[in-house]
Amino acid sequence: MSTTSQKHKNFVAEPMGEKPVTDLAGVGEVLGKRLQDQGFDKAYVVFGQFLVLKKSRELFVDWMKDTCGANTKQASDCYQCLAEWSDEFLS
Repeated sequence: MSTTSQKHKNFVAEPMGEKPVTDLAGVGEVLGKRLQDQGFDKAYVVFGQFLVLKKSRELFVDWMKDTCGANTKQASDCYQCLAEWSDEFLS
């Protein structure tokens, strides 16, 4: 498995609460703004989409690409971040 960023580790280490979408791994200022413009202003709103897509990596990565123009690495980093958070806090 690839190493995770500090941003990823910080996100997975604690409850999501009201974290902004830019706290998600793979989501910087540009993608964050695009997501916010689409109504995905908080990390938990993106997490909701992750759940709607049944935690499917392929569907989530495609959704990120379509919604905010993320590249495959950015979308995969975000997916992995949410998947690990889910495993940590929902299992």
